[in-house]
Amino acid sequence: QTKDSFTRFIVCLFVCLFVAVPPTQEDAVPVRNPAYKPPVSSVVSPSSRQGSITSSSLRRVSHCLSLSPSLCLNLQMKRKLDHGPDGRPFPSGKKHCKGNGYLSPSSLVPATPTTFGDLRLANGHSAQRRRVTSGPPPSGLQDWLHIFQTWSGPERLLALDELIDRCETSQVKHMMQVIEPQFQRDFISLLPKELALYVLTFLAPRDLLQAAQTCRYWRILAEDNLLWREKCREEGISDCASSRRRKSARPGVAVSPWKSAYIRQHRIENNWRQGDTREPMVLKGHDDHVITCLQFSGDLIVSGSDDNTLKVWSAITGKCLRTLTGHTGGVWCSQMAVATVISGSTDRTLRVWDAESGECVHTLYGHTSTVRCMHLHGNRVVSGSRDTTLRVWDVASGRCEHVLTGHVAAVRCVQYDGRRVVSGGYDYMVKVWDPETEACLHTLQGHTNRVYSLQFDGVFVVSGSLDTSIRVWDAETGGCVHTLTGHQSLTSGMELRDNILVSGNADSTVRVWDVRTGQCLHTLQGPNKHQSAVTCLQFCRGLVLSSSDDGTVKLWDLRTGAWLRDVVALQSRGSGGVVWRIRASDTRLVCAAGSRNGTEETKLLVLDFDLDDKKKETE
Repeated sequence: QTKDSFTRFIVCLFVCLFVAVPPTQEDAVPVRNPAYKPPVSSVVSPSSRQGSITSSSLRRVSHCLSLSPSLCLNLQMKRKLDHGPDGRPFPSGKKHCKGNGYLSPSSLVPATPTTFGDLRLANGHSAQRRRVTSGPPPSGLQDWLHIFQTWSGPERLLALDELIDRCETSQVKHMMQVIEPQFQRDFISLLPKELALYVLTFLAPRDLLQAAQTCRYWRILAEDNLLWREKCREEGISDCASSRRRKSARPGVAVSPWKSAYIRQHRIENNWRQGDTREPMVLKGHDDHVITCLQFSGDLIVSGSDDNTLKVWSAITGKCLRTLTGHTGGVWCSQMAVATVISGSTDRTLRVWDAESGECVHTLYGHTSTVRCMHLHGNRVVSGSRDTTLRVWDVASGRCEHVLTGHVAAVRCVQYDGRRVVSGGYDYMVKVWDPETEACLHTLQGHTNRVYSLQFDGVFVVSGSLDTSIRVWDAETGGCVHTLTGHQSLTSGMELRDNILVSGNADSTVRVWDVRTGQCLHTLQGPNKHQSAVTCLQFCRGLVLSSSDDGTVKLWDLRTGAWLRDVVALQSRGSGGVVWRIRASDTRLVCAAGSRNGTEETKLLVLDFDLDDKKKETE
């Protein structure tokens, strides 16, 4: 509201400085005398239209009618007057605007108009066009006009006040139609370009798009690249290089790359929130096995399964590009960076793959039981195993650099930020490690059952357990900062970003927390909640995505906690269909789905929310 008020103030100031008719010496407004009665001969017929009323008097009329010159504020999105400087109307559908050969109003008016008739003529309007032709003029009109002209400015204003009080509504409306257009100005075109652009910075992007339709000059201003760069900065859009450049529909009109980036992001946001009628792309593979892990980077999708293989898919065509074979046991975890894929298996090994060639670059031996979890950061990956140890590997060389021992049961989850390793296990413990010295810095005790999920942002460690609680720990001191309660079962997945934690639970709910205060901001439930355990979740673009054993993927608003829509709903939902894993980027969602009873084929579903530009490019 403050911004809108400031905008109005700026615009009013510009109008007063550059547009409004200069005041005359007659502008002093006296205190109205209630006892004042104009002479009988001074009653003005509403049909009078002689150009003898001064502009200051008409501004007083406009004020009484709440029609001050600031009415031009209402014309921010209107076209200019339909008449040019020569008084002739423009052709239908075309409006006069600033450009080559443009003459500003100041250049058309050699001197300040002294009467309203002069003002109309200066604006290119014929005095004849405003006459009322409903009948002959009343008798005594010229005498009255002569008397009116002999009065001083204050006397004229008082007479006009009395006249307005005696007018009918239709007569007042007629006065408005005559007076209002004369005080309308395209103040944007009258301002220097720098000031005009400054005024436009206070408009919302939607209003800028409307302003661009006003006239050619406004379109040129509204396409300013620096103006749209500022709008992108306000929306957190930091780069326009990734935006596909569109060709202008009008030859000779340059389209701002930043504007294209803004429009593209706005379209993607709408596609996420509102959806469309397009069916997701279906990628079938892995037969009837379970897809245990899912990754994607750029246009490559990699799925891992308990059928001992990984498959590399094209997110554009949906084709299976290659199958990565070599593991002798089910694949239970994976990580991916660009085209490098690391997988962990029940065969106790990790393998490093080149997704583009399908080659197995390294086989990492060392664990003595199933590799259950891993986390990749830079050129290092940390793996956790049911053998109770963690290992730090160099991805490029395939060498095991460090072994972290201390857990007394299987390691179920791990996080690594390049400096510290955090692990959670079936021994109810969470441990913080220095991988370089292989020392356990803190053992975080408090959970009373197995730890299944972890998040670590360098400051806070967040652990989710089968004991239904979530604990927030200080990574430096090892102290428990908050115990988050509310879930009724196992917390199977969490996402932490900017101190906001989203947790998915087997109790079919998703909760949003502030880890600094320990407050539960939202519980994502209600009539559209999941009907079974939450299997996976992601949040991006201010949205939360959650998948479930009920065969759906739901979209929620992170800020309000409101359900927006079901992005995916399997045909066999509620009768065995399951969405096991989801992965999302700004423009795509990939879901791994199937069933445990044969009611749904094992498949990947790919939804692209940036298809409009691709369709245009194809056309």
